[in-house]
Amino acid sequence: MQLRNEAEARLEAGTAAAYNNWSLGVDALQLLHRLSSDPQTAADALKLLHELQVHQVELDLQNEEMHLNEQRLVEEFAHYKELYEFAPLGYFLVDFQGVIIESNRAGAELFGVGRDELAGDRIDRFLAAESRSVLLSLLERVGEDGATLACEVTVDGEANTFRPLRVMAKASPDKRCAMLACCECT
Repeated sequence: MQLRNEAEARLEAGTAAAYNNWSLGVDALQLLHRLSSDPQTAADALKLLHELQVHQVELDLQNEEMHLNEQRLVEEFAHYKELYEFAPLGYFLVDFQGVIIESNRAGAELFGVGRDELAGDRIDRFLAAESRSVLLSLLERVGEDGATLACEVTVDGEANTFRPLRVMAKASPDKRCAMLACCECT
């Protein structure tokens, strides 16, 4: 009803958009012509024409609204993607067995690899041997009860350099994988 009122107001004010790609079918135009040519049905033809015009303006308004919504969604997506990609923490989506599904840039930097090298790899392969079971146990518990849990593990760096890493884990909303936030402990 609101669209119809807006459409009628625009038609009345003469501010309705021009119908660039809109045309009535030949049959409809012939019917309108025939109705408007007969004095007994001319009023009906004008009502029908008005209804068609209002309907077209309603469609134009819906189209404008859809474009605005699409633009808002694109901007919102870009905003959240930026928050994820450029966060100072390493973010990971992993299955409950430790296979990496996705990571952000900081996550790849924590392990000294490119992002494209992480997907499909096991997250525990980057850890010192004694830390692997700690992280996998944490993932198992998160998968079972969905609680938010944390642990500290050790990253196995190049040339036997080890760095402590704090990991917070929570089950994803759909309970299909775990979301991890990781940062180096100082």
